[in-house]
Formats: sequence, structure tokens, C-alpha cells
Amino acid sequence: MPHTFDLLVIGDANPDVVLGPLDEPLAFGQREHLVPTGLLTLGGSAAITACGAARLGLDVAIAGRVGDDDAGRFVRAALDARGVDTTALRVDPNLSTPLTTVLTRRGGDRAIVTASGTLAATGPDDVPEELLTRSRHVHTASYFLLPKLAEALPDLLRTARAHGATTSLDTNDDPAGRWDPVGLPAVLRAVDILLPNAQEALALARLPTATPEQAAARLAAHGPLVVVKNGDAGAFAHDGAAVLRTRGIPARPLDTVGAGDSFDAGYIAALLAGEPPDRALELAAACGALSTRAHGGTPAQPTWDEALAAVARNGKNQ
Repeated sequence: MPHTFDLLVIGDANPDVVLGPLDEPLAFGQREHLVPTGLLTLGGSAAITACGAARLGLDVAIAGRVGDDDAGRFVRAALDARGVDTTALRVDPNLSTPLTTVLTRRGGDRAIVTASGTLAATGPDDVPEELLTRSRHVHTASYFLLPKLAEALPDLLRTARAHGATTSLDTNDDPAGRWDPVGLPAVLRAVDILLPNAQEALALARLPTATPEQAAARLAAHGPLVVVKNGDAGAFAHDGAAVLRTRGIPARPLDTVGAGDSFDAGYIAALLAGEPPDRALELAAACGALSTRAHGGTPAQPTWDEALAAVARNGKNQ
């Protein structure tokens, strides 16, 4: 009998070099900056979400593209070690694996510099149809980094939906700052859950001076449930008519890199476990908060029991 995955994640996978925190603005002129921490770890929004979901107990596959180089082998080994099926992680013989440097600054802000490598070449041919038709949920990430894949995304997601899957999207940032007002509505109509942070929601909705709730309402009008990660204010879900909120889990983060991707993993896992909407939001917020206990996106991702315990403790403290 063909194997069915709980989750197929489509998108980016690369090494991250996380450095920081910086105490002052980055200066050029061959200035050398010393920071207290540095880490080579698995990065890419899709890869971090896949690892977070596997840590929560889901059977996860990833589809995308890496290069035939040491960075690509590092990525595959890291995903394999975390229980993610990498059969559909294609090796490109000509292009390099993407590489990202994350520079963090005290207070939680960060700058991200990425060498794109295989990203622009990643397309629909990198997503096997049998995975789309044999997964309970399909999540895609880094929409604006993957233009060839983004163009095909409505068709890919409709195929998954036609075979019973639910779907979700985390666009992440748009380095070009355009936020694709032309192609995005077609994607949103094929998405069950949109998972932006508050800043991304404002940009996607073309409402830079609005509230995140107003932006979410406009995005929800295209069809998806819009689940917004709102920093210290917690998170909320907008279905186009009503808003559901959680204040989130208090945390003293060492590093917020990948916290939003771990949130995504938590929300998807809760959805697939049949949790009600308020509980799913709480569990997602717990997964995001707990992931900040260590540097890098994946080392501190919680188990399902850890997420449940964090929600329970938070409920007692309210």
C-alpha cells in the first residue's frame, strides 16, 4: 500500500550561519565585529518547519532542491537526522546550495543575507505528484524566494486539495519589496491557512498603516484562515468574520531565528491532531516560544508533550 505522509513541506533548505547579537550597527570599511555567539545550523523556512513538525511526531517529507556540494550534503544529513524524508530533495548538478547568514541584534531584530543558489531554479518538477496526492497536509514556504515554484503553486495546491489534503502558506519576506499583488490572490484561493507575521500581513494586504487585524481581514476575504504571529502580543486567527486570540507563552529568547517556522509546525500539527481552533493557536504559540530557548531554528524545537505542558503551565498562570 502506498505510504501516506502527514505533512509535505515544499520550499527552501540551506545552512544558516547565525551570528550575534550585535551591540552596534554593522559597519563596512573592513571593520571586524566580535559577537558572543556563532552557529552553523539547518536553515530555510521550509526545512525548519519540516523539522519542527517531525519533532512534534508527524511523518514529514520535504520537496525542494539543493546543490551537489558540501552545503547540500549538510542539509540532507541534518534533515535525515531529524526524521524528515528527503527522497524528494533534488540535487542540482550545476547550481550551489543556498547559503544564509543571519546577523542578530540585541532586542530581537535581525538582518538576513542569502546567496540564492538553487532557489530560482526550484520549480514544480521538484514536487513529485505522488507526494501531493499522498499527504494529509501540504505546506509551502518562502514564496518570494522561489519565483518559478510560486507561479505553479496554485496548480500544485489544487492537486493536493483534490486528493483530500489541507494546505498552508508562509510567504516570509519579499527581498524585492514588491509583495506580488498580481499572483498572490490565485495562491490564496488555493490555501486553507495563511501564516504571516504581523509585518508580512500588512505588506501582503497593501495596508501599511492599518492594524494587523485589518490586514488579516482583507487577506481572509480571498478565502484562507489568516493566522498572524504578532510578537510579544501573541497571535491571532482571522476567518474573515471573527478574530480568535492567544496572548502566547512568555519567553526569554536566546534567539528568535525560525520561531515563526516552529509556530507554523505547531499549528499544522494541532490541525492534524483535530485540536479546536483556540487550542491550535495556543499550541502553535508554545512551539514558537519554546524554539527560542537555543540559538538557531531547530535545536530547541519542542516535542508534542513539551508543547502541551507549556500550554498547561501558561493556563495556570493566567
